[in-house]
Amino acid sequence: MHSIEELYNEYFHDIYLYLLSLSHSEDTAGELTQETFFRAMRSVDSFRGDCDVRVWLCQIAKNTYLSLCKKSSRFTGEEVPETVPDTTVSIEAGFADKERAAEIHRILHDMEEPHKEVFTLRVFGELSFRQIGELFGKTESWARVTFHRAKLKIISRLEESE
Repeated sequence: MHSIEELYNEYFHDIYLYLLSLSHSEDTAGELTQETFFRAMRSVDSFRGDCDVRVWLCQIAKNTYLSLCKKSSRFTGEEVPETVPDTTVSIEAGFADKERAAEIHRILHDMEEPHKEVFTLRVFGELSFRQIGELFGKTESWARVTFHRAKLKIISRLEESE
C-alpha cells in the first residue's frame, strides 16, 4: 500500500477532476478533494485491497460529495434495471468540438443520478464498467446499462436542440 502522501501526489488531480465533474464548482471540488484525502488517511488501515486504489478513492470522494448534497438536499437517487445492451454510438467524439462539448456539459449538468455520475466516471474518469460497478456496489452489467441510458438521453437532447 502506498503512503497517503504518495496517494495524494498520484491521485489528487484525478479525484479533483472527478469531484469537479460532479459539483461543477472549482471551490467545492477543491474542498471535497481535501476532505476525500483526509477521510482516506483516517481509513487507510481499513483498505482491503480488493479493488483498485483509484476506485477506493473515488468511492470516498463520491461519499464525501453525497454527504454535502444531503446537507444541501439536492440529491435524488434512481434505480436502473440491468438488462440493456451497450451501444456503439460514440458521443465522446463530440467533445472535440468545444461548442458541442459545452452543450453536452449543460445536458449532463441537468441529468439525474446515477446516469450523470456513471457517464462522468466513464468518459472523464476513464474508469472501466467493472470499476464503476464496484464503486456503486453494483454489477458491471448495471454500469453498462446506466452508461448506455445516459448516452441515449444525451443524444436525444442533442437531437432536440438541433
